Amino acid sequence: MAATNNSYSYRFVVVTAVFVTCLITANIIIVKQISIGGIVLPAGIVIFPLSYVFGDILTEVYGYRRARQVIWLGFLCNLITVIAIWLAQILPPAPVFDAQSAYERILGATPRFLLASFLAYLGGEFTNSFVLAKMKLLTRGRWLWTRTIGSTVAGQGVDTLVVLGIAFWGVLPAPVLAVMGLSHWIAKITYEALVTPLTYFLVNRLKRAEGIDHYDYETDFNPLRVF
Repeated sequence: MAATNNSYSYRFVVVTAVFVTCLITANIIIVKQISIGGIVLPAGIVIFPLSYVFGDILTEVYGYRRARQVIWLGFLCNLITVIAIWLAQILPPAPVFDAQSAYERILGATPRFLLASFLAYLGGEFTNSFVLAKMKLLTRGRWLWTRTIGSTVAGQGVDTLVVLGIAFWGVLPAPVLAVMGLSHWIAKITYEALVTPLTYFLVNRLKRAEGIDHYDYETDFNPLRVF
Protein backbone atom coordinates (compact mmCIF):
# COMPACT_ATOMS: atom_id res chain seq x y z
CA MET A 1 0.00 0.00 0.00
CA ALA A 2 1.15 3.59 -0.52
CA ALA A 3 1.88 5.73 2.48
CA THR A 4 -0.36 8.72 3.01
CA ASN A 5 0.44 9.55 6.64
CA ASN A 6 3.33 11.95 7.30
CA SER A 7 3.55 11.03 10.98
CA TYR A 8 5.68 7.99 11.73
CA SER A 9 6.48 6.07 14.88
CA TYR A 10 9.68 5.84 16.89
CA ARG A 11 10.92 3.28 14.34
CA PHE A 12 11.60 6.04 11.84
CA VAL A 13 13.59 7.90 14.49
CA VAL A 14 15.63 4.78 15.26
CA VAL A 15 16.46 4.16 11.59
CA THR A 16 17.43 7.82 11.21
CA ALA A 17 19.65 7.69 14.31
CA VAL A 18 21.45 4.56 13.10
CA PHE A 19 21.97 6.09 9.66
CA VAL A 20 23.55 9.26 11.09
CA THR A 21 25.63 7.30 13.62
CA CYS A 22 27.08 5.08 10.88
CA LEU A 23 27.93 8.15 8.80
CA ILE A 24 29.71 10.07 11.57
CA THR A 25 31.52 7.00 12.91
CA ALA A 26 32.79 6.10 9.44
CA ASN A 27 34.10 9.61 8.87
CA ILE A 28 36.04 9.51 12.15
CA ILE A 29 37.65 6.09 11.73
CA ILE A 30 38.36 6.55 8.01
CA VAL A 31 41.79 7.95 8.85
CA LYS A 32 43.07 4.44 9.58
CA GLN A 33 44.02 2.23 6.64
CA ILE A 34 43.49 -1.51 6.99
CA SER A 35 44.58 -4.45 4.86
CA ILE A 36 42.14 -7.23 3.98
CA GLY A 37 43.48 -9.97 1.75
CA GLY A 38 46.27 -7.69 0.64
CA ILE A 39 43.83 -4.93 -0.37
CA VAL A 40 44.31 -1.60 1.40
CA LEU A 41 41.01 -0.07 2.49
CA PRO A 42 39.96 2.73 4.84
CA ALA A 43 38.74 1.48 8.21
CA GLY A 44 35.44 3.25 7.51
CA ILE A 45 34.58 0.28 5.29
CA VAL A 46 33.55 -1.66 8.42
CA ILE A 47 30.54 0.60 8.99
CA PHE A 48 30.07 3.15 6.18
CA PRO A 49 28.23 0.72 3.85
CA LEU A 50 25.64 0.34 6.61
CA SER A 51 24.64 3.95 6.00
CA TYR A 52 23.65 2.82 2.49
CA VAL A 53 21.74 -0.12 3.92
CA PHE A 54 19.72 2.16 6.18
CA GLY A 55 19.43 4.69 3.38
CA ASP A 56 17.86 1.91 1.30
CA ILE A 57 15.48 1.11 4.14
CA LEU A 58 14.44 4.75 4.47
CA THR A 59 13.68 5.09 0.77
CA GLU A 60 12.05 1.68 0.39
CA VAL A 61 9.72 2.04 3.37
CA TYR A 62 9.20 5.78 3.85
CA GLY A 63 9.94 7.15 0.37
CA TYR A 64 12.44 9.47 -1.26
CA ARG A 65 11.15 12.65 0.42
CA ARG A 66 11.75 11.31 3.92
CA ALA A 67 15.11 9.87 2.88
CA ARG A 68 16.07 13.27 1.44
CA GLN A 69 15.39 14.94 4.78
CA VAL A 70 17.49 12.36 6.62
CA ILE A 71 20.36 12.72 4.14
CA TRP A 72 20.49 16.47 4.79
CA LEU A 73 20.19 15.84 8.53
CA GLY A 74 23.19 13.52 8.30
CA PHE A 75 25.09 16.24 6.43
CA LEU A 76 24.27 18.77 9.15
CA CYS A 77 25.26 16.40 11.98
CA ASN A 78 28.52 15.57 10.25
CA LEU A 79 29.24 19.27 9.74
CA ILE A 80 28.65 19.95 13.44
CA THR A 81 31.03 17.09 14.32
CA VAL A 82 33.74 18.44 12.02
CA ILE A 83 33.40 21.97 13.41
CA ALA A 84 33.56 20.70 17.00
CA ILE A 85 36.68 18.63 16.25
CA TRP A 86 38.31 21.62 14.54
CA LEU A 87 37.52 23.98 17.43
CA ALA A 88 38.93 21.49 19.93
CA GLN A 89 42.05 21.25 17.79
CA ILE A 90 42.78 24.99 17.63
CA LEU A 91 42.06 25.68 21.29
CA PRO A 92 45.30 25.78 23.36
CA PRO A 93 45.93 22.41 25.04
CA ALA A 94 46.14 22.17 28.80
CA PRO A 95 49.65 21.61 30.26
CA VAL A 96 48.63 18.07 31.28
CA PHE A 97 47.55 17.19 27.73
CA ASP A 98 50.58 15.88 25.85
CA ALA A 99 48.78 14.36 22.83
CA GLN A 100 48.09 17.49 20.77
CA SER A 101 50.11 16.27 17.79
CA ALA A 102 48.42 12.87 17.91
CA TYR A 103 45.00 14.57 18.07
CA GLU A 104 45.83 16.71 15.02
CA ARG A 105 47.22 13.75 13.11
CA ILE A 106 44.22 11.50 13.74
CA LEU A 107 41.29 13.89 13.81
CA GLY A 108 42.63 16.80 11.82
CA ALA A 109 41.61 16.89 8.16
CA THR A 110 42.66 19.13 5.28
CA PRO A 111 40.01 21.35 3.65
CA ARG A 112 40.46 19.42 0.41
CA PHE A 113 39.65 16.10 2.05
CA LEU A 114 36.67 17.56 3.92
CA LEU A 115 35.27 18.98 0.67
CA ALA A 116 35.74 15.61 -1.01
CA SER A 117 34.03 13.80 1.86
CA PHE A 118 31.01 16.11 2.00
CA LEU A 119 30.43 16.19 -1.76
CA ALA A 120 30.93 12.42 -2.07
CA TYR A 121 28.41 11.81 0.71
CA LEU A 122 25.73 14.01 -0.84
CA GLY A 123 26.32 12.73 -4.37
CA GLY A 124 26.44 9.09 -3.34
CA GLU A 125 23.47 9.10 -0.97
CA PHE A 126 21.17 11.05 -3.27
CA THR A 127 22.12 8.85 -6.21
CA ASN A 128 21.46 5.75 -4.12
CA SER A 129 18.05 6.97 -2.96
CA PHE A 130 17.00 8.20 -6.41
CA VAL A 131 17.96 4.97 -8.18
CA LEU A 132 16.23 2.81 -5.57
CA ALA A 133 13.01 4.85 -5.71
CA LYS A 134 12.92 4.74 -9.51
CA MET A 135 13.73 1.03 -9.65
CA LYS A 136 10.92 0.35 -7.18
CA LEU A 137 8.50 1.95 -9.62
CA LEU A 138 9.93 0.03 -12.57
CA THR A 139 9.81 -3.32 -10.75
CA ARG A 140 6.42 -2.52 -9.15
CA GLY A 141 7.86 -3.28 -5.74
CA ARG A 142 9.19 -6.72 -6.64
CA TRP A 143 12.74 -8.06 -6.37
CA LEU A 144 13.98 -5.86 -3.54
CA TRP A 145 17.50 -7.24 -3.89
CA THR A 146 17.83 -5.81 -7.43
CA ARG A 147 17.24 -2.26 -6.27
CA THR A 148 19.24 -2.43 -3.03
CA ILE A 149 22.28 -3.75 -4.88
CA GLY A 150 21.61 -1.73 -8.05
CA SER A 151 21.29 1.53 -6.13
CA THR A 152 24.49 0.73 -4.22
CA VAL A 153 26.37 0.12 -7.47
CA ALA A 154 25.35 3.60 -8.63
CA GLY A 155 25.60 5.42 -5.30
CA GLN A 156 28.90 3.95 -4.19
CA GLY A 157 30.26 4.50 -7.67
CA VAL A 158 29.52 8.23 -7.42
CA ASP A 159 30.85 8.35 -3.84
CA THR A 160 34.11 6.66 -4.78
CA LEU A 161 34.69 8.75 -7.91
CA VAL A 162 34.05 12.04 -6.12
CA VAL A 163 36.09 11.38 -2.98
CA LEU A 164 39.09 9.97 -4.84
CA GLY A 165 38.88 12.52 -7.63
CA ILE A 166 38.85 15.52 -5.30
CA ALA A 167 41.02 14.23 -2.44
CA PHE A 168 43.75 12.42 -4.36
CA TRP A 169 43.77 13.63 -7.98
CA GLY A 170 47.25 14.97 -8.68
CA VAL A 171 48.52 13.45 -5.44
CA LEU A 172 48.52 9.79 -6.47
CA PRO A 173 49.26 8.42 -9.96
CA ALA A 174 46.18 7.72 -12.08
CA PRO A 175 46.79 3.93 -12.22
CA VAL A 176 46.99 3.81 -8.42
CA LEU A 177 43.78 5.82 -8.13
CA ALA A 178 42.06 3.48 -10.58
CA VAL A 179 43.03 0.36 -8.62
CA MET A 180 42.12 2.01 -5.32
CA GLY A 181 38.75 3.17 -6.62
CA LEU A 182 37.86 -0.18 -8.16
CA SER A 183 38.81 -2.12 -5.03
CA HIS A 184 36.84 0.24 -2.78
CA TRP A 185 33.80 0.10 -5.07
CA ILE A 186 33.80 -3.70 -5.30
CA ALA A 187 34.30 -4.06 -1.54
CA LYS A 188 31.31 -1.81 -0.78
CA ILE A 189 29.06 -3.61 -3.28
CA THR A 190 30.10 -6.98 -1.85
CA TYR A 191 29.29 -5.71 1.64
CA GLU A 192 25.81 -4.65 0.49
CA ALA A 193 25.20 -8.02 -1.17
CA LEU A 194 26.25 -9.92 1.96
CA VAL A 195 23.88 -7.99 4.22
CA THR A 196 20.91 -8.28 1.84
CA PRO A 197 19.16 -10.76 4.19
CA LEU A 198 19.37 -8.16 6.97
CA THR A 199 17.92 -5.52 4.64
CA TYR A 200 15.03 -7.84 3.72
CA PHE A 201 14.33 -8.58 7.37
CA LEU A 202 14.30 -4.94 8.47
CA VAL A 203 12.30 -3.72 5.46
CA ASN A 204 9.61 -6.36 5.90
CA ARG A 205 9.37 -5.77 9.65
CA LEU A 206 9.09 -2.02 9.21
CA LYS A 207 6.48 -2.24 6.45
CA ARG A 208 4.30 -4.45 8.61
CA ALA A 209 4.81 -2.41 11.77
CA GLU A 210 4.27 0.98 10.11
CA GLY A 211 1.55 -0.24 7.75
CA ILE A 212 3.13 1.53 4.78
CA ASP A 213 4.99 0.75 1.59
CA HIS A 214 5.75 4.03 -0.14
CA TYR A 215 5.89 4.45 -3.93
CA ASP A 216 7.29 7.73 -5.29
CA TYR A 217 4.86 8.19 -8.18
CA GLU A 218 4.45 11.97 -7.81
CA THR A 219 7.61 12.82 -5.91
CA ASP A 220 9.75 15.84 -6.75
CA PHE A 221 13.26 14.35 -6.84
CA ASN A 222 15.03 17.70 -6.53
CA PRO A 223 17.58 17.03 -3.74
CA LEU A 224 17.31 20.65 -2.57
CA ARG A 225 13.59 20.41 -1.82
CA VAL A 226 14.06 19.50 1.84
CA PHE A 227 10.62 20.60 3.07
